[in-house]
Amino acid sequence: MPQHVGGFVVKMPCRAQASQRIEAAFRLLPTCPRHRLAAENGTNTCNWLRTLCSNSIGVIYRFSATMKTGLLVFCQIPRVFLLSGRCKRSTPKRLASIIKMKKDSGCSTMAEQQKQGEKLWDTMKITAYVLGTGLLIFTALMNSVSWYLGNIWDTSGHFWQTTWLKFYYLFDGKEWTIFLFGAALVPSLAFWGFNGILMVADVTGKPTFITRYRIQLGKNDPVDSKRLRQAIYTALCNQFFISLPMLVPMFYIMKRWGNTFSKELPTFHWFLVELSIFTLIEEILFYYTHRLVHLPLLYKHIHKKHHEWTAPIGVVSIYAHPLEHLLSNTLPVMTGPMIMGSHIVSITAWFSLAFITTSISHCGYHLPFLPSPEFHDFHHLKFNQCYGVLGLLDYLHGTDTVFRQTKAYERHRVLLSLTPLSESIPEAPKKAE
Repeated sequence: MPQHVGGFVVKMPCRAQASQRIEAAFRLLPTCPRHRLAAENGTNTCNWLRTLCSNSIGVIYRFSATMKTGLLVFCQIPRVFLLSGRCKRSTPKRLASIIKMKKDSGCSTMAEQQKQGEKLWDTMKITAYVLGTGLLIFTALMNSVSWYLGNIWDTSGHFWQTTWLKFYYLFDGKEWTIFLFGAALVPSLAFWGFNGILMVADVTGKPTFITRYRIQLGKNDPVDSKRLRQAIYTALCNQFFISLPMLVPMFYIMKRWGNTFSKELPTFHWFLVELSIFTLIEEILFYYTHRLVHLPLLYKHIHKKHHEWTAPIGVVSIYAHPLEHLLSNTLPVMTGPMIMGSHIVSITAWFSLAFITTSISHCGYHLPFLPSPEFHDFHHLKFNQCYGVLGLLDYLHGTDTVFRQTKAYERHRVLLSLTPLSESIPEAPKKAE
């Protein structure tokens, strides 16, 4: 008989109906002498089979009816949440009242609900088709790009492999020397080379090609020379007395992996995998250690030094208290290679990239074709927003809500033209008091 489930009428088949259908099916079987003999003697292969089929089909009918009921209820879930979205909070009590209201209305007939179920099924098929096609196209494009880059890498692979072997034998395979060169000297040269160009613009105001892209207009124009000298001195101290000693335990950890000084370079695809993992680990560790040093007690004694620059410049990226430099600047970058047991070439590339990107985040200029520094620049301006590197954890924790309501958020993108974003998306004029 019909049953009501969640306000929906579902016709449930009973066992008697299933048994009747089984009996009718067996009557159609050919009545050969063997069947008649088995029926007359009661040795019941057919009877046993009849009973088994009856029970099995009864279970199948029940299962199909349950699935049908579930589908009908599932069809109404989007409607329930759509209605509940009109409320400020969708409590279970409100949801129950909505379902009861739908039940009492009696306006939905079985035919209408079946039609809705078919429409939902068609929608799901179309959605699956579109998403599946998009995923396949995206995967094909990504594979094509990675394949193309991989071919370039493979084509030049002999060159890089030969260069690495020459470098390796130049130092007679001395691992500590190679490690210092790759993990300390090359990244430091990248950091000071990039920041040297920026400091010329900070001090002299030239070239205008750089200074016209200043984010906080009217600040550090030019930069205070005394503060700049102090920042350079602190950055050098952190590099020599914090970062350099930290390379010693890292060296022995990497030696235990046994892959760091291999004569064979890693493949291009594996390097991309490592780079992705390094970035994710840095985002997690930097975000939470950064939030930690923003606690009032730690901020007052440790992190406040870094925030003396509300309009930062590139070298300020490692202008910090020694403890903060250890926890927030050094460990998040070093942890990824230590976990992965990476090759020294991968470590050199990663450390250099990390130095360049953190310098861009602090440089104070939104330069064309480079990553946007608006996110971290806003952190120095407001202190309690935008703690991470990528912004992923800030989004999850809601620590970028104020930033998302500002003009800086609109400017937070890669600049693909030569027109400064401060001109194309200017700040709203301040109201006169």
